[in-house]
Parts: sequence; structure tokens; C-alpha cells
Amino acid sequence: MGKRFFAGLLAMVMLALSGCSIGNTEFVLSEELSPKEVFRIGEETVTVSQMKVYLCNYQNLYGNNYGIDLWEQDFQTEDLQDYVKEVAMSQMTRIVSMRQLADQEQVTLTAEENKAVADAAKEYYDSLTVAEKDYIKASEADIKKLYEDYALANKVYQTLVTSIDDEVSDDEARIMEVQQIFVESRTTAAEIQGKLSQGADFETLAKTYNEADEIAVTFGRGDMPAEVEEVAFSMEDGEVSSCITAEDGYYFIKCINKFNQELTDENKQIIIKRREEASFEEKYAILMENTDSYLNESVWEEIELQTDGSITTDSFFDVYDSYISL
Repeated sequence: MGKRFFAGLLAMVMLALSGCSIGNTEFVLSEELSPKEVFRIGEETVTVSQMKVYLCNYQNLYGNNYGIDLWEQDFQTEDLQDYVKEVAMSQMTRIVSMRQLADQEQVTLTAEENKAVADAAKEYYDSLTVAEKDYIKASEADIKKLYEDYALANKVYQTLVTSIDDEVSDDEARIMEVQQIFVESRTTAAEIQGKLSQGADFETLAKTYNEADEIAVTFGRGDMPAEVEEVAFSMEDGEVSSCITAEDGYYFIKCINKFNQELTDENKQIIIKRREEASFEEKYAILMENTDSYLNESVWEEIELQTDGSITTDSFFDVYDSYISL
């Protein structure tokens, strides 16, 4: 589940690199790091070679999209390089930090998992071309260390969220289907209210007056203004509300289905995931508050992607997935 884990991690907590900050953690610029070291967080150091493994894979995963080589588009090459470097740095710092969280929580890899890490590292290293090895200058041991950190990051996350309450009530997760009319003008709202009172068809009025993007919408708790939610979640199928005044304007709601079972079940999983993320983030934030971070800024700025077509490797995460099921 390597790429799935990483994709979820990126969507959940992608760390924005801005100046000398990573997320809520400040990097201290340091000349004490060697020319081979990019950054250090706590006791963990990432080398230029290790960073280039991530850069190579991300430059090809992002640079080649839908069969189009974006690196050939000169007008966006510089922006794309900056983006790839930002993503690689963000991911690498996250994984290194989580490795230390694993140490703190005494989470380790089993003998079987360690063997899988070693086997994956050998396969990936052997897949690199001469040009790629020359650019990266990473050893098989470097690759093994990256896979080990990656596996530990995944494992500590899974360990920390296993105790999360996974009971979600139907009411908490309930998803409704409604038709809406939204307008900003109080005068227009009064006009709509009058026509509804006279028996006008809701959908017909919605097609004429609605200023929102859609008429038919589905939503759960927290998705709509509180004033709308309070009324909507007390409605029965087929019921039409009177005018609801909210901060952004005026709403009329027709309840089509007060309980969509399929969407509610899906929302339960979303709610559980949010609980997991919140629990993990709390522990992660405490770790980072008490961890020193150092950046070798000059070395980082000098690293450039090699986009002449000689670097094509993009299988780092696929190889991980084929060996390790954390």
C-alpha cells in the first residue's frame, strides 16, 4: 500500500516548504552539515544521494502526464522543477520525522519485513541505468535506508491509529439529498416565498431563481451553513422549507431523500479517517515541537533535476508495493 499510503499522507498533511519552514517546524540554516547532507531532523540526516532518489521518481511521475512530456514545455519547466523539489522535500522531511516517531513509540520492523525491505532495495537499485546511478550516486544501502524509513513511517501511522474509535452513528454520518434555491437578495427571497406559498413548483422556481452552482445537492453535517443544516436535518422526504436566512444569503430547501444509505456508509469511513488523522497529527506535532531541524540551504539550492531524458526511473514506490504490504 506504499503509494496509497503516501498519496493519503500527501493529501492529509503535505508540508509546505516556505523559506526555512516545513509545516509548523522551523529549519535552522546550518553550515555544520557536510556538502553531502541536505537536512537533519533530530538524529536523522538525509544526503544528497537519498534526496535525488525521490527527485528522480517525482520528476518522472509528475513530468510525464497522460503521455505528454512536460519537460519539453519550456515555458513551464522552471515552475515544474520547483514543484517537484518542493514535493520531494516535503515528503522526505515527513518520512524522516515519522521514522523518529517510530523510534519514540518503539515501533520496529519484523525480520520478515526487514528482508522484504532489503529485497526491494536490491531490485530497485538493479533497475537503475548507468546514467541514473551516476546522477543519484546512491548505493544499495542508501535505497535500503529509504525503504526502511518509508516502511516504518507507514507502520507507526497504522500503530497510532488502531485505537481510534471506529463507531460512527447513522445520525452523525447521515447524507441527505435535497434541491435548493439560493439567492443573495432579500427582495428576491420574499418573491420566492410568496410563490411557494401559492403552490408553485419548487424545481421550476429553482431553475428560474437559483444562484448557486447546482440545484440538486447532497450534503452531511458541517457541509452547509449552520442555519440551513438545522432546518434540513429535521425535514421529511418531500417537505419544503420556508426561507432560511444565512450569513451568505437566503436558502429554500426541498428534502428529496433525508437518508441516503450508500452515501452515509461512505461518509462513515471518511469520518473515521478524519479521526485517525487528527489523532496522529496531535502526536506528530508534539514530536516536531521538541525536535531540532537543520537545513543545508546552499546544497539544497544547488541540486538540479536532470531533464535531458537520460533519467527515466519512476518505479521506487511500485517496487515497494510489490514487496511490502504495510
